[in-house]
Amino acid sequence: QVQLVESGGGLVQAGDSLRLSCAASGRTFSIYTMSWFRLAPGKEREFVAASWRGGTTYYTDSVKGRFTISRNNAKNTVFLQMNSLGPEDTAVYYCAASTGSVLDTGYDYWGQGTQVTVSS
Repeated sequence: QVQLVESGGGLVQAGDSLRLSCAASGRTFSIYTMSWFRLAPGKEREFVAASWRGGTTYYTDSVKGRFTISRNNAKNTVFLQMNSLGPEDTAVYYCAASTGSVLDTGYDYWGQGTQVTVSS
């Protein structure tokens, strides 16, 4: 089993930045993909960014150029640097991990989520 714990959410103003962190524990050697999703009120869960072991990353179009996913494999941690935040980024952000090479589905483990609220 793998446990994921997110941190770093908060209330910010439009244009501000936030950095989310997700620390993995347990059978971390089995993790191949670590990603971020978000769930906004009244909307379906949305894929945000993925990071595969080896360094490849992928972003949903709405965050390209503003968000950066990075990973410290030695510390079993994945980060999401979010710049130029807007009200449309308000959501609960979830960290997810998979033992396989996946993109927006097929995750084995999920964190509890961290709230990001962006005021206009």
